[in-house]
Amino acid sequence: MISVSLNAYLALSVILFALGFLGVLVRRNTIVIFMCLELMLVAATIAFVAFSCYNGTMDGNVFVFFILTVAAAEVAVGLAIIVALFRRRQTIQVDQLDSLKN
Repeated sequence: MISVSLNAYLALSVILFALGFLGVLVRRNTIVIFMCLELMLVAATIAFVAFSCYNGTMDGNVFVFFILTVAAAEVAVGLAIIVALFRRRQTIQVDQLDSLKN
């Protein structure tokens, strides 16, 4: 059986978080930005579970349920906002959605 160290899980978490953060900064499509935010949440979840397993407690796993709940609410609200923006402006490009005016 292969045992994976805490450092490997944290490295994976850092890589996923960095990719998500870079995607949020670079991309202009709101759906891609939204997916990158979800990738950042997954990275945080991996770190919580890794620390939980390393410490031998269930505290990190409890946080994972809260993160999943927040992510589900974020998906529902975020996609509703994106659909409403697309219906109103006929675009989902961030650089064209710079104003709250009509």
